[in-house]
Amino acid sequence: MTDESAAYSTKRLYRSRRGWILGVCRGIAEARDIPVFWVRAIAVILVFVTSVWPALLLYLVAALLLKPEPVLRLNSDEDLEFYNSYSASRKMALMRLKRTFDNLDRRIQRMETTITAREYDWDRRFRE
Repeated sequence: MTDESAAYSTKRLYRSRRGWILGVCRGIAEARDIPVFWVRAIAVILVFVTSVWPALLLYLVAALLLKPEPVLRLNSDEDLEFYNSYSASRKMALMRLKRTFDNLDRRIQRMETTITAREYDWDRRFRE
C-alpha cells in the first residue's frame, strides 16, 4: 500500500447510505470501526435517559451536519476536493465541471485544427 492510498484508506465521518434512519449511527460506527449495534444501543439509551427530545434533537442536528457518504471511493486529493465542493454547492461543482469540459473542448479543437491544416499535410508528405 502506497503512502497516498494509505491516506485515503482512513475512515472519515459521513452519514451512511445504508443506515436505518438517516444513517448517523452506521456512519459513526464505520468511522470508528465499532459494531453498529453498540452505537445504536448507546443512541437508544441516550433517548431514554435524556427524556427523548434532547437526544432526538441531537440526532437530527448530526444528520443535518454530516455529509452523506460518497457513492464512489475517494482515491486522491482531487476527488476529495471535488466531493466536498459538490456536497457544499452543486451549482459550483457543475460550473467547475463545465469549465474543465470547455478547456478540454478547446484543446481538442486546436488539435483538430493543427491536424487538418494544409501545412500539416505538406509536412507529412515531405517526411515520407
